[in-house]
Amino acid sequence: MVSQYGIKLAAYLISSSYGDFCSKVCECLLSRGTLTLAQIIRFTELSRENVINCLRVLIHQNCVQAFSIQQEVAFGEAPKIVTQYMVLFDNTIHKMRFPKFMQIVSEELGKDCLGIFEGLLQHGRLSLNQIIDRNMQTPDNSDVHAVQESFSRLLNACFVERCPAPEPFLAPPEEETPAKKRGTKSAKIAEAPKTIEQRALETAAPMESIRFLMEIDTLSGASEEKGMESHNIATLEEKWKQDFSDAELSSSGKKKEILWRVNFEEFVRRLRHKACIEYVRIRLSDQAGIVLSAILELTRSSETRLKTDKSASMSINDIYDEVIKKDGGLGMDLERVRASLVQLGCQIPTTGIDETYSIDLKNIIELAQNEEVESVVLKRYGREAYRIFRLLTKSGRLLETDKISDTTFVEKKDTLKILYKLWKDGYLHMEKVSVNGPKQALFLLWEVNKESLWVCVLDEMHHAALNLRLRITYEQDQEKEILQLPTEKLVGELEKRYKRLRKVRIILESSLMNLDDALMLFHDF
Repeated sequence: MVSQYGIKLAAYLISSSYGDFCSKVCECLLSRGTLTLAQIIRFTELSRENVINCLRVLIHQNCVQAFSIQQEVAFGEAPKIVTQYMVLFDNTIHKMRFPKFMQIVSEELGKDCLGIFEGLLQHGRLSLNQIIDRNMQTPDNSDVHAVQESFSRLLNACFVERCPAPEPFLAPPEEETPAKKRGTKSAKIAEAPKTIEQRALETAAPMESIRFLMEIDTLSGASEEKGMESHNIATLEEKWKQDFSDAELSSSGKKKEILWRVNFEEFVRRLRHKACIEYVRIRLSDQAGIVLSAILELTRSSETRLKTDKSASMSINDIYDEVIKKDGGLGMDLERVRASLVQLGCQIPTTGIDETYSIDLKNIIELAQNEEVESVVLKRYGREAYRIFRLLTKSGRLLETDKISDTTFVEKKDTLKILYKLWKDGYLHMEKVSVNGPKQALFLLWEVNKESLWVCVLDEMHHAALNLRLRITYEQDQEKEILQLPTEKLVGELEKRYKRLRKVRIILESSLMNLDDALMLFHDF
């Protein structure tokens, strides 16, 4: 469930890019969950035509996913297929991170690939022919083969992927194949049932074998039916014609070109790795950061999930070969690499046979999250509250008031006052324990309930991000006439106002980027 200010931030981002109607549809879906077209029309009180146009835009911009289900009907009636729409909150918030994504592409692949990538960010979904046409309209356009080569590099880096099916059909749960139903009882208990939204995303996703595949004859628009892979592509396109049943949201049934979009998952993975490396560099050492960077570089392609708890195991020789390729890694020997691995929480094997190492990424992320909240407590409540909160965070269990006071060297009276303040603001969980005896005693036990606290912290961050976006917009609106003037006319007082606006924007936008780093730490990593 998306928090209150998370919904407001997402709605504002959509409003800024695509208008108030799209924002209203997005906010409706975020607040009420997956809905049908008729329900969206009823709740938003917009016309049918406006809602359909908004859904077209949001689907094309990868903010909404449609899917079909079989609706239950009375006995004897024919089954009815209904189209439902779910909002993709993460993709909506990613719009705020486009500059970060563009920087990654620019540094790794160069400006030619950046031009193609920027077009995909702007338009949401494009075919390769549309990408080529767009390139031909730019002043420094490249030839077709150069565009194809740049696009291939984006695919090889997993920065671009095929779009999901526009409207997959979800079979009722009882119609699942026997193969899916087989499994041990323990596996069934451990695996939580998937929501209809999770099932829709999995069904819509292209097969991994063709997710980053581009056919040789795509440019000419020739037939794509080549071997088994092309047969699968044709099947997907045929399924699109059958599944996208809402005639008002589909175009004619003619064969469609393959559409491509930005693979946000890969960028979030790289930013997660970057955050882990930076944390290790600051908290441990530069050499530990180099070793972690080398391991993540080697294991990135093997990560099957975004929030991987541990990296894949790598041999010491493979790690060392990658370390010496890094800046500052050439002077490191095997002993220094092993010492850095120990700093990262690894244990040196007792025997020299099969010396492999794996890094606990989940632990690094949790430590970074703890420090982020501890810094908030320090700024908001002071040094003594920080020591108390840090003790409770590290202990991970209930502690009694006297124990907290003695350990942190804070007077018991002040300790109790601070604990009550943190508890009242949702930072702590309190339990009262009554002990019966000659004299009845009441003990107060305290702990940090991370699950609920992290939700509150994330909502506060969404609120702060929204306020920063609103302030940036306000500053620009206040000096709108100055932004429209040519540079040569910005003299005297006008020049001062322009420089002030530029300075304010730099401060606000850099603050927003730093805040977004913390947002990703708690939500995406």
